[in-house]
This record gives sequence, C-alpha cells and structure tokens, in this order.
Amino acid sequence: MANTKNHFQKLSQLVRPKKFFGQHFLKDETIAQKIADALNYEAFDKLIEIGPGTGMLTKFLLKKPVELFAFEIDKDSIAFLNEHILNPLENQSRFKIIDQDFLKADLETILDDDSFGIIGNFPYNISSQILFKTIELRNVVPEFAGMFQKEVAKRICAESGNKTYGILSVLTQAFYETKYLFTVKPQVFNPPPKVDSGVIKLTRRENYKLDCDEKLFFKVVKTAFQQRRKTLRNSLKTFNLSDNLKSDLIFAQRPERLSYQDFVDLTQKIAKDAV
Repeated sequence: MANTKNHFQKLSQLVRPKKFFGQHFLKDETIAQKIADALNYEAFDKLIEIGPGTGMLTKFLLKKPVELFAFEIDKDSIAFLNEHILNPLENQSRFKIIDQDFLKADLETILDDDSFGIIGNFPYNISSQILFKTIELRNVVPEFAGMFQKEVAKRICAESGNKTYGILSVLTQAFYETKYLFTVKPQVFNPPPKVDSGVIKLTRRENYKLDCDEKLFFKVVKTAFQQRRKTLRNSLKTFNLSDNLKSDLIFAQRPERLSYQDFVDLTQKIAKDAV
C-alpha cells in the first residue's frame, strides 16, 4: 500500500500547479479521506468534484457509492486524471471528467436534472463564486463539502453578532445548516498557500423555501451589508421606506445583529410597505 501511495505521489508531481488557476494540490491522504467522508452519499443521486487537480481527493470519492463528475479546466490535470485515475478503473462509466468551467456549465443538462452533491478543494480565487452558484442550485443540491481559505470558511459559518458575519453567512445559512469541520495547514499542499484552509459542510434545511420574496431577500441582505457600520434605517434608504416602517425597532439595528430569519421578517415588512 505504501509503495502504491508513493508511486502515485511521484506521478502527481509531474503536473505542475499553475498560479493563474489558483491551484494548490492536496498531497495528504488523511485529509483527503476526511473530506470524502464528510458527505451523506444517500442524500443525492450524483456527485460533482470541482478542480480535482491530480486526483488526491478523487481516489477516495471513487470508493463511494455514487457516480462522480469531475470538473477540471487544466489540460495537464485532465491528461493526468485520464491516464492515472480513469483508465485503471474497472467500471469507467461511473467517473466522468468534464472539461468545462463549473461556474459556466449547464449542470441540469449534464446531470439530467438529478440531485447532486458538491465537493472539492476549491481554488481560493473562485471559492465564493462556487458557493453562490450552489445557493442558486439549492433545489438540486442537498449537501456540499469543500475547502476554503480558513477566513472565508469561518465567515460562512459565523453566527449573527460576530464581526465576520456578513453576506456569505446570511445567504448560505438561509438555505443550509453550516458546519465548520476542521482546519488544514499549508504544508499539506503543493505549493503551500500562505494561509490556513478550512473545510466546511452544508446540509440543506428541511424547510429551505423562504417565507418571503426570495429575490427581494437577496437584495435586502446585499444592500444592508454594503454599509455594515450603519443602521438598517440608513443602509436601506434606497428602498424608500415609509416613516412608519422606519420607526420599527429592527431598523435601529446594524445588519450583523440580524439572523437569517430576522432578514426574512425584514423582507416581509419591506414588501408590505411597498404595497
């Protein structure tokens, strides 16, 4: 087993991580195993891995009872995955390498409208965009696990009242239960990043349909946090609120004091005020 591990690691060094892709290849099997074990594989039909690189995480995902779709845009990584991960598989039909940008891909066409989990060691430079796309796809994504820059991971899971609590926190927690799983040190990557990483898990809420206009909800949250140091009475001026509504005590709060449910209630009040 040790020889097989060392052989794979030597092979994976043939693919050089590219800075413009934000690549930091995971080289620790224990960490890869922990990430792969984070999901409940009975919760969805298919699984998407974003940015598999040299396949350290992919190897463990292929041991799970699910069809795996790996989205990769680096040609060198794709060639490596084909030769050293896909070709040796006995059942190649359960692993597909998709040469597309996940953020631009038409996932419903690729996955035939099935539900799917999302997982990956995400490039820091697009990790927030991956999260926002997941939120957009919440109807078909019941579970999500991934590696972010630690600061971002903590922000996603932060509770209201915390100084790191913000747009990512509210919009994610409105639809998913968030859990910070563990911290990952730089030395387990090639090349090592300059900061620690954090792995989180998202589990879609049982009642993830908001009791308000969801489009308005997104607008209210984003507008409120654009001027997070101001009270809602001032940061939400563009909504042309009535004096009667602005007298509500909630408008004396700053946005970081409100839970996602508070923002749902706020959105309901703003919608009624506009009628």
